[in-house]
Amino acid sequence: MNILGIESTCDETSASVVKDGQKILSNIVASSVDLQKKYGGVVPEVAAREQIKVIVPVIAEALIKVTQIRNTKFEIRNNLSNPKILNWVKQNLDAIAISYGPGLIGSLLIGVETAKTLAVAFNKPLIKVNHLVGHIYANWLQPMRHSNDQIPNPKFPLIALIVSGGHTDLVLVKGHGDYKLIGTTLDDAAGETFDKVARLLGLPYPGGGEIERLASKFTNSNFQTPKIILPRPMIGSKDLNFSFSGLKTAVFNIMKNDELKIMNKAEIADEVQKAIVDVLVKKTINASQQFDCSTIVIGGGVSANRLLRSQMTDNATRLKIKTFCPSENLCVDNGAVIAVAGFYNQDKIDPQKLEVNPNLHF
Repeated sequence: MNILGIESTCDETSASVVKDGQKILSNIVASSVDLQKKYGGVVPEVAAREQIKVIVPVIAEALIKVTQIRNTKFEIRNNLSNPKILNWVKQNLDAIAISYGPGLIGSLLIGVETAKTLAVAFNKPLIKVNHLVGHIYANWLQPMRHSNDQIPNPKFPLIALIVSGGHTDLVLVKGHGDYKLIGTTLDDAAGETFDKVARLLGLPYPGGGEIERLASKFTNSNFQTPKIILPRPMIGSKDLNFSFSGLKTAVFNIMKNDELKIMNKAEIADEVQKAIVDVLVKKTINASQQFDCSTIVIGGGVSANRLLRSQMTDNATRLKIKTFCPSENLCVDNGAVIAVAGFYNQDKIDPQKLEVNPNLHF
């Protein structure tokens, strides 16, 4: 079964064809992140304007890749009515999956209305997908560049940690389509905290990768007591919720302190990263023990963080808990995870009845 997945919830625009919910045949991603950098974050209108420009070329490129059209001139790449594309769609495409929320309303409308139009034009079923569920299903995909690797197959029940710029959620997944939110952030998301702290440190957007790179330059070669120890908010609470706004405040206060503001920014970045990762790992492990789950999956942009991946895997392994981390290119918003989520959930809907839901949750 071949599904075309379309994603446009924030500043990425992506289309992907996935076979049988596991094998990625194509996955094209266009991002406006370079345009957003000068604003220090995502500006919804900037994102939407770029998506209007690129959504048709992105979808066409995803279909060109699976049809193996050799002539990829500009006219071909921007033309969904190409006979070879239409023939492949007619014979091989089984459904279209679209993320309809949560996200920026302008961006969502562009993707959803495009998907609805294609579903009617191609006469294919339309499957609606919760964007957050898509991040969970990144862990069922076989990376394109590792076609000989064993296909991942996480076992239920499992705990999913969704950690991104806008969300930090713990979800109990008992089976395909069976999701229960068991923990969430009470204020800032982990990715949002990385961005805000990066701004305080004078680092460019997006902040998560910048803080990780800066932290990697810090080495405590003499194993001295750290100059600063940031709080690990709610790490000892009995519930499974998160709170990260205090970390930003703590860093802000450090930068105002005449004695501390001259310290190595790499050390601050290292401690910020450790503080966030410590909380994420502790809460996720607690959830797996509380709900007797022997599998953990992580997803979302922050799941690309190497310290998070290693710490989660190491701590879980000691407790005989299996951890799945998606390949780094599948951590960002992309159409492949929407396609695979659509395959396993099959939440079909009449195109005329589908509406965007910017505040969608579980």
